[in-house]
Amino acid sequence: MYFLLSGQAASRTTGAVDDVMLYITAISLLLLVGVTVTMIYFVFKYHRKKGHKPVDIHGNIWLEIIWIGIPTILVLTMFYYGYLGYKTIREVPEGAFEIEAKARMWEWQFDYENGKSTDTLYVPVKTPIKLNLESFDVNHSLYIPAFRIKEDVIAGRINYLAFTADKVGTYDIACAEYCGLKHSMMYSAVVVMPEQEFASWYEVDSTKVEPASEMAENMETN
Repeated sequence: MYFLLSGQAASRTTGAVDDVMLYITAISLLLLVGVTVTMIYFVFKYHRKKGHKPVDIHGNIWLEIIWIGIPTILVLTMFYYGYLGYKTIREVPEGAFEIEAKARMWEWQFDYENGKSTDTLYVPVKTPIKLNLESFDVNHSLYIPAFRIKEDVIAGRINYLAFTADKVGTYDIACAEYCGLKHSMMYSAVVVMPEQEFASWYEVDSTKVEPASEMAENMETN
């Protein structure tokens, strides 16, 4: 939620995933503190010297209902918020701009409808994007850490990944599935551009496309 309110989120999926993570972390921290404080309290309150005769404790139905009911409710709320985040990631908005994302050992290839093909993913800001994922050889996994999204690229099967980038900039793309000797070198980038700049780039001959590093420098200069 902080990232969305402060305008720092790179994409809409960033906030969706971070919100769920922060929610689960907050509950876990609360339980950790609660259990630790209760344990320390019991250590001192029920400390007995040697020779103390123990007394049987009978069950308490309300206590049992509480320690079964509260964890169940917490787990169900985690599932609910996790499912909302999953829907945000997997739903493809109508009219999304489609790009063919192809993987091979050990590089990425992005093909556009106008015939342009690059090893760097260029997309317009605030525009729904759908990547159609395909592998030429072994299994790979397209991972964009800043967007908090990852999807397997499976040989012999077409998969997809959808996102909407909300902030102009250059973000890493990595392969998150071990795919051979040079797996750790299988990096690329997604360059999020203002709509007009993307439109101009999209119409330029593919042989004149500048490298991602130069594109990023020009965007920062502007």
